[in-house]
Amino acid sequence: MRDGLSLYGTRGTGSGSIGTALSMLFHPRQLLELMRAKWSREPLERLLERERDQMALWLPVALGCGIAAWFDLAGSAWWLAFISLCGAIALFTALPGQKSRAGQALCCFCLVAAIGCGLIWFRSWQVAAPVLERPVVTRFTAKIERIEPVLARDMVRLTLKTGKGQQLPPHVRVNVPLDHAGADLQNGALIQLRARLMPPAMPALPGAYDFSRRAWFQGLGATGQALGEISILRRADPLFSLSEYRQQLSAHVQSQMTGAAGAIGATLASGDRGAIAESDAEAMRRSGLAHLLSISGLHVTAVVGAIYLMMLKALAFFPALVLRFRLPIFAAGCAVLAAVAYTLMTGAQVPTIRACVAALLVLVALIMGRSAITLRMVAAGALFVLIFWPESLVGPSFQLSFAAVTAIIALHEHPRIKALFALREENLARRTGRFLLSLFLTGLVVEIALMPIALFHFHKAGLYGALANIIAIPLTTFVIMPLEALALVLDCAGLGAPAWWLCEKALGSLIAVAHFVSSRPGAVTLLPTMPVVAFGLVIAGGLWICLWRERWRYWGLMPAAVGGLLIVTTGAPDIYITGDGRHVGIRNEQGELAMLRPRSGDYIRSMILENAGVSRGAQMLDDWSGADCNADSCLVTLSGKDRNWTLMATRSSHYIPALALSAACRRVDIVVSDRHLPTSCEPRWLKADRDLLSRVGGLTINLQKQAISTALGWTGRHDWTRYKSRKIGGQDKRPAVKNQ
Repeated sequence: MRDGLSLYGTRGTGSGSIGTALSMLFHPRQLLELMRAKWSREPLERLLERERDQMALWLPVALGCGIAAWFDLAGSAWWLAFISLCGAIALFTALPGQKSRAGQALCCFCLVAAIGCGLIWFRSWQVAAPVLERPVVTRFTAKIERIEPVLARDMVRLTLKTGKGQQLPPHVRVNVPLDHAGADLQNGALIQLRARLMPPAMPALPGAYDFSRRAWFQGLGATGQALGEISILRRADPLFSLSEYRQQLSAHVQSQMTGAAGAIGATLASGDRGAIAESDAEAMRRSGLAHLLSISGLHVTAVVGAIYLMMLKALAFFPALVLRFRLPIFAAGCAVLAAVAYTLMTGAQVPTIRACVAALLVLVALIMGRSAITLRMVAAGALFVLIFWPESLVGPSFQLSFAAVTAIIALHEHPRIKALFALREENLARRTGRFLLSLFLTGLVVEIALMPIALFHFHKAGLYGALANIIAIPLTTFVIMPLEALALVLDCAGLGAPAWWLCEKALGSLIAVAHFVSSRPGAVTLLPTMPVVAFGLVIAGGLWICLWRERWRYWGLMPAAVGGLLIVTTGAPDIYITGDGRHVGIRNEQGELAMLRPRSGDYIRSMILENAGVSRGAQMLDDWSGADCNADSCLVTLSGKDRNWTLMATRSSHYIPALALSAACRRVDIVVSDRHLPTSCEPRWLKADRDLLSRVGGLTINLQKQAISTALGWTGRHDWTRYKSRKIGGQDKRPAVKNQ
């Protein structure tokens, strides 16, 4: 109708039929139905239905998310907020109208994450112990709880339980020089000693190693150095002492094989790493073979597999047993005993316990006739460790071991990889080539999985580890450990010398491979401290790829790529200031580092070099271009993005007149000092004196972005941190310190 009226008496835009059709396009109910059809949950439900067997693998991930949130959100208010948020999401997804597989998965994930946050909160409260407030030199009486020989540094490390009424924490750790460590220092002995004790060290720089956190969960309230002779008040109980047998085993192995071979052989037999020289340990780290020095899955698997096969083959010689009993059950029982005994003999460290639990799960699966090597086994082991030791989540040992095992199993569960390496009838050459290809591909995937973790914790990662492990893993598993076990058995009859000789030659070959690979150009990648967000994105992407089976697993490449891009594009800070203000490192555009104090210790120098991602040694600031140094201080000019910066750092305890100091402060942008500076010292941008550093810890400064990162910003105010609070009242004219 041309009058513009529709058939129903409403104004249209043209003819009645056209107007009716247009009105139907925008009918509210039809619009909702269109949106529901477009955003239907059915594809997601069908996808999760196909992935239902993988859903359980996310339980340890959820628990780990809650634990990680507790470490990152320092403060009870934040922890309660996180638990409340997870509870609210779980409650919303559990409502009657929200029933779906996706909703159930989200509900379960949030509940477990809340449990993880509460679990580590309870664990931190459970292990809480007094901590020494300030360094002291004192004489005290204590009982030896643990002995750890560190022969490479010519000392023995004692964990002591102090008596009541001595004004000391209940548990302390003391380093004793080797010449003062007599044979009477055994577990359970009561001793009296004089020692210099100090609180557990906090991270010297943002992102550096935090020993105070580790000491908190170990119950250590102080560490120090013994001074003088140690008096034995009561000898150790002569009854069974596993640590004493462990020391005797370590000493016996080192007496049969000399040098580096004996040190690494003692590590494989008893878990004692104290005799390994630093040069050999560094070569193992740079070549990607450091995992061989930590008693974990590889070693426990070798022991369990050897005992299982030996018992199975030995019992097969008795037909009466074969016909009446299931020999795999008996062989698996013997392997269980061997796994537990080996774990106890090597010190029962957390990595060894994880490997032992995994081995026990495999043996139980074999007894039940189920598939043993699966991601469910890894998830069960991770849950076990996180429930009993939730603090291990943030340590490199947990992350490295579980990342490696998860990557290996996920790789070999892929249909194409499974078909490629499946057993088949073929000649020896092709079978050997397929085996070597499997080792290489496995090593390559492990290197890719471990690289971000190694870079985050140690700021370095090996590039040739996949090639080195092709030789090292079979050599260790099938040659070195069987030879060492055979030599120990033959020693019972005094016939172990030939086996020890062969084992020493094999270990020498392993060490030679480590030194050769570590010395190749480009063997190690060094990067400065990476952002936590970048590390989290890489880990999240890797888990998404490994734990799903459908094609959407490749969505994990996106966060992993973004995290990797953030890692490689993160610029290194220009200035590094330790928490005590004594040590300052300055980095130029060429990647060279200069140190303020010419006598900086090896530990401080290496720690700053690692955090800066610098491979070359540091030079002295006195020889730095643009630096003017004297006995009291250094004045340095640094190039920024659009201006030059001047820094003044003091390095002596000599008195400086207040007027001269104030005049010098006004002429520079940054002042660094290990002493309290007067209020009249007002630089143009930042005054990092003892007062500020005691409140925020060490600093790193990026002059290009004009950003400052603090140790407090990395750790937060947890129970183990001892940063002073800002005084209330009065004005603080210092600029606010912002984190990157």
